[in-house]
Amino acid sequence: MILEMLRNIVQEVNSAEGLNDALEIIVERVRDAMETEACSIYMRDPNTSRLVFRATRGLNDSLIGEASLAEGEGLVGLVAEREEPVNLENAESHPRFHKLQGIDEEKYSAFLGVPIIHQRDVLGVLVIQQTEHRRFDESEEAFLVTLSAQLAGVIVHAQVTGTLQVGAALPTKIKGIAGAPGIAIGTVVVVSPGADLFSVPQRMVKNRRAELRAFREALVRVRLDVRSVADNLSDQLSSEDHALFDVYLGILDDSTIGLEVARLIKAGNWAQGALSKVMIEHIRHFERMEHSYLRERAVDVKDLGTRVLTYLQSEDREVRDYPARTILVGEELTATSLGEIPRENLAGIISVRGSGNSHVAILARAMDVPTVMGAVDLPYTKLQDRELIIDGFYGVVELNPSAELKQRYQVLLEQEQAFSRDLESLRNLPCETRDGQHLPLYVNTGLMADVTRSLEQGAEGVGLYRTEVPFSLQERFPSEEEQRQFYRQQLQVFSPRPVTMRTLDIGGDKSLPYFPIEEENPFLGWRGIRVTLDHPEIFLAQVRAMMKANEGLGNLRIMLPMISNVAEVDEALELIHRSHRELLQEGYVGDLPPVGVMIEVPAAVYQAGVLARRVDFLSVGSNDLTQYLLAVDRNNARVADLYHAFHPAVLQALKSVADAAIAEGTPVTICGELAGDPLAAVLLLGMGFDGLSMNATSLPKVKQAVRSMKMCDVTKILEEVLTMDNASQVHERLEEFLRDNGLDQFIHSPVADC
Repeated sequence: MILEMLRNIVQEVNSAEGLNDALEIIVERVRDAMETEACSIYMRDPNTSRLVFRATRGLNDSLIGEASLAEGEGLVGLVAEREEPVNLENAESHPRFHKLQGIDEEKYSAFLGVPIIHQRDVLGVLVIQQTEHRRFDESEEAFLVTLSAQLAGVIVHAQVTGTLQVGAALPTKIKGIAGAPGIAIGTVVVVSPGADLFSVPQRMVKNRRAELRAFREALVRVRLDVRSVADNLSDQLSSEDHALFDVYLGILDDSTIGLEVARLIKAGNWAQGALSKVMIEHIRHFERMEHSYLRERAVDVKDLGTRVLTYLQSEDREVRDYPARTILVGEELTATSLGEIPRENLAGIISVRGSGNSHVAILARAMDVPTVMGAVDLPYTKLQDRELIIDGFYGVVELNPSAELKQRYQVLLEQEQAFSRDLESLRNLPCETRDGQHLPLYVNTGLMADVTRSLEQGAEGVGLYRTEVPFSLQERFPSEEEQRQFYRQQLQVFSPRPVTMRTLDIGGDKSLPYFPIEEENPFLGWRGIRVTLDHPEIFLAQVRAMMKANEGLGNLRIMLPMISNVAEVDEALELIHRSHRELLQEGYVGDLPPVGVMIEVPAAVYQAGVLARRVDFLSVGSNDLTQYLLAVDRNNARVADLYHAFHPAVLQALKSVADAAIAEGTPVTICGELAGDPLAAVLLLGMGFDGLSMNATSLPKVKQAVRSMKMCDVTKILEEVLTMDNASQVHERLEEFLRDNGLDQFIHSPVADC
């Protein structure tokens, strides 16, 4: 019963068009659900920090928006200050009680207030009150705390949605996660997944007749589907069950839902958006019904709406228009969605889901496109054709920016562009410190499209060639000959520079459409070398193709991913040696290429020395290693703040691996995102890494940082930060170090609100 009440309240608030509407729904439903006499909400004003009386049932609603309490004032202020519930039998007897003039709360004795907290920020306070002297019991307090926790995100979403209403246009800052650095100012194009009613963007169209015709044709096709299903099941259903299909057909009738959708289309809405709006309203209407039978009809309504939407999308022949400075926005963007837009038109990316280390963010950094990930409070379906600003350095989205704020960002954007042009002069210069210490810089690649940019930026080879990328572009496993051809292209283009090819690394957050891996905990499951050793036919074909492609070139290096024990290395090496022997028997001419392993899991860190004795090189995958060391899913926006590449444990692990490799005389490189960070490059150089591999766009910045240093200074700063006990302290000290070495351009401060 309690869970049902919670669900119903949250669902109804979710449908609110703005903050005021949401707050009114909350106080009404909470008062009824808890059978109390008064329910009120106070919201914190971000500019003054005052707690403003914003909604009520039971107090004087004429003072809504006018009455307020100073920070820490009264019982409401106490709740916000302590960030925990305050439950009192007699509120007036409490020393912090403060009578707010005019709101008529003096008649109430019992007081229960709980904070509304979202992402560690106190948004406001939810209060219930009653005249009788009594303390609300534990179950009532627990219910209100639970409800407040669930409503916090919904309230923020409603608050932002309200700023987008016609005529409001209030400047609003949405905080996400920094995905790819840079500033972008542009026009939104919303990308929605197929046949998802809740992700259809709102859009106006000129050709209303065409939209109306498409909608009616989709209705006809769904009616035919429903009748066909009914006929097929006629022998298996009772007459009562069979009659249910008549109910379905009635839902789609032109006099009911169909009529509502048609009206919106005639008002200028595109068919998909009109259908989405009407169907969601009806779905939520059914979900709020008390009778379980009627409530379950919400599923049927959703199914029918999805069927109509599927046909609308299949008939949607509209050529999507991408403005000159497009900002691509979606709930969960994919590499495919990025590939559909001309690169010259793509100015920025915002993904509601995902983190700064998800693959979309990594791809965005490789493309040098400013990106914000995990913008969970963004009402993205309402942003089509709006202008906004992305701050990819701090993970900020600015909606409805003022002219002054937009000008500030425009200046920053021009400065960034000028800095990038200046770095182009470094292309043919060596990456070495001021006292002559050389640090090779390699690139991470996966497509031939990466090659030109990599060579233009002065890459000294490929530190990580992701073979899963060409695999993912196929509809089946590529044959040995097909693999040989695309491996040969990479090796030839970079020859004589080394190309390190990682054997197929799928599982975790990487999958192939024709070889799905479904697990409850994929990051600790069947991935990387575990998959290919279990399928030696895949592994053998791949290494044979690599070695065939290497014939006459000699610049191939093979790398094994996700190694967690020595037995895996021994088994893989046996298969590689066997493949080489077989190729020699077939007439292949060429030496066995160097073989290395990736250090990505804590177990490999502790066995780095043993592993180094068995292979030709080590390569640290800092993204996964950081994830596993800190127990933080790098794709989870909720815990993204805990993913710190400069965490002392991560730095100590990196130093340990480098020391072990140096002791064994085995080269060690690093190919994670950390390698492309100029701040981190300084430390990695000091630790003794023999090369850094990164996306091509990061290479000039890292080169500039290295060329500005002396090894003696690098050694000192490394020794200093290794004694520090938190990531923020390390980050601040490294920024200070860069400033001291004349690299102020690498330090970015957040843009203050106007």
